[in-house]
Amino acid sequence: MNQEIERRRTFAIISHPDAGKTTLTEKFLLFGGQIQVAGAVKNNKIRKSATSDWMEIEKQRGISVSTSVMEFDYEGYKVNILDTPGHQDFCEDTYRTLTAVDSAIIVVDGAKGVETQTRKLMEVCRMRNTPVIIFINKMDREGRDPFDLLDELEEELQISVRPLSWPINIGAKFKGVYNIFEQKLDLFKPDKQRVTEKVEVDINSPELDAQIGEQDAQQLRDDLELIDGVYPEFDVETYRSAEVAPVFFGSALNNFGVQELLNCFIKIAPSPRPTKAEERMVDPEEPKFTGFIFKITANIDPNHRSCIAFCKVCSGKFERNKPYLHVRQGKTLRFSSPTQFMAQRKSTIDEAWPGDIVGLPDNGIFKIGDTLTDGEKLHFRGLPSFSPEMFKYIENDDPMKAKQLEKGINQLMDEGVAQLFVNQFNGRKIIGTVGQLQFEVIQYRLENEYNAKCRWEPVHLHKACWIESDDAEELDQFKKRKYQYMAKDRDGRDVFLADSGYVLSMAQQDFKHIKFHFTSEF
Repeated sequence: MNQEIERRRTFAIISHPDAGKTTLTEKFLLFGGQIQVAGAVKNNKIRKSATSDWMEIEKQRGISVSTSVMEFDYEGYKVNILDTPGHQDFCEDTYRTLTAVDSAIIVVDGAKGVETQTRKLMEVCRMRNTPVIIFINKMDREGRDPFDLLDELEEELQISVRPLSWPINIGAKFKGVYNIFEQKLDLFKPDKQRVTEKVEVDINSPELDAQIGEQDAQQLRDDLELIDGVYPEFDVETYRSAEVAPVFFGSALNNFGVQELLNCFIKIAPSPRPTKAEERMVDPEEPKFTGFIFKITANIDPNHRSCIAFCKVCSGKFERNKPYLHVRQGKTLRFSSPTQFMAQRKSTIDEAWPGDIVGLPDNGIFKIGDTLTDGEKLHFRGLPSFSPEMFKYIENDDPMKAKQLEKGINQLMDEGVAQLFVNQFNGRKIIGTVGQLQFEVIQYRLENEYNAKCRWEPVHLHKACWIESDDAEELDQFKKRKYQYMAKDRDGRDVFLADSGYVLSMAQQDFKHIKFHFTSEF
């Protein structure tokens, strides 16, 4: 068992939109032998979209909307990648995904440097002490000086960095990278499918001048001397304890610098680590199985309308057809067809080990955050739903399709893309989301996957807060006074829909014994 755990590497690829996450994921799969040709994400002549973007709307927009899970074997290691959406309207999906990984790779655009979404994601990693590796992408385009980029990373992300590869020029004059970790020179040839050649050279030998020219060779020697002077020597332990982030340079589109990143990553990244449950710490080496659901996807196969719940194995061995306890419902379940994923392609498996992500068929029994165990009552926490910032009434646009609409809304809400509130005053359904784009995605998916039409109507609200109180009388009074703004969420909990910040702060002043919560976890 320890051997199986040791060879697992589970990580997420995160970044600001358009820094090149999905392209990097594709290249990893190319090295893992999972795909033969990488889909050119932007090229319209070859109508191939990226492997990890399989939803219809993702292909049209060229962005990732939902986290996809992929796994492959590489040099004796089992690698599980989670490719996440970068767009801030889907950040909740990304935050949840970060609870299920042991490390992360942050992709930064060489021309733009650190962007807002990158900062937010780094904060989540810091909260959870997740080790990160930084990949500076698009070095074959004109960009900023590598030393300036390193300074910005340290300042903006508040983490020490240590370059493990170094670019030789950038943009049009880009000649390659010197791999500090393996002490090899990698020469650049723009090619999306094949891998660049490696040359072993001693930094001080004249052969280096022959390969890249005298001027660049001298510049490279000076840079490397400066790096060794400024940055401490690389130590794996400081990376694993999330104090130092190793930095790599390259171009994911041209498949350059990617293999160096992958080779170094599998050697230094942590294998599955202990997971904190409310009751105790769960160690991956424990013999009994435990796991939690961190994501639910509706309609992976539109012909079957099936939902899949993604379960991260935390300890023990998961086996097919074995009875496991669903802690929240107190029921025992067996799974006859657990699956493993390569984006949309899936295959049935017989067993899974800590660190693996297993897809379980879901007919509405799972919610995000549910725990499965061998019998012990455990609860894994840390999967919040945030208070939405945008609200609209959802109305049926085709009276003949009421049933389809109902089913569609329920399945999409199970995924956690948005939240549904039912107004107690008029019984109308309100959808709350973190960003505008989600309304379009919901409408598109209802029409294309469930054959149901909806229309949005404006509703003026400021914030949704979950309320609770030990003083039953005061709670009752509050509900009576605010009955037009009271709603229930899907679990039947009381939610107060404040229509302005002023109303909310007045309510907090007037009702001293009521607690107002802005996430669904309390």
